[in-house]
Amino acid sequence: MKPILTTMIYCIKHNCVLLMRRNKEPNLGLWVGPGGKIEDGESPYDCAIRELYEETGLIANTLSLKGLITEVSPRSDWQWLIFIYVTEDFVGDLIQDDREGSLEWVELSDVMSKMLPEADKIWFDKIIDNSSDVYQAKFIYDDALNMIGIKEY
Repeated sequence: MKPILTTMIYCIKHNCVLLMRRNKEPNLGLWVGPGGKIEDGESPYDCAIRELYEETGLIANTLSLKGLITEVSPRSDWQWLIFIYVTEDFVGDLIQDDREGSLEWVELSDVMSKMLPEADKIWFDKIIDNSSDVYQAKFIYDDALNMIGIKEY
């Protein structure tokens, strides 16, 4: 099965990160970074820039690739390859466009108190750690989307 190619972007400002509470699947009701599917002919970097602007009104001047995540399941609709970026270099005024979800600046120390997807809880601190290399992992789910394994590289 061919994976769905996506991006996620964590904007960091004043010891806070911008998160979105999803109002649709996948991850309905959970907190994630802005992002979305890579379009035909688009690079992951270009997708991250576009998705950040479309979902938040913010324009990233630079992005750092900090994570490369694979999520797999026997289900054909749960095959993901996620390019995760971090930026502290962005401009613009935050807009609330609730088509995808509601946005909130969350203190870094409070992120784990939010309802995050299970995999995001595992990777978040590793992704935003500026001293680390690109975090790579494969998250394995059963057909009910229960996490049954992790392989970190």
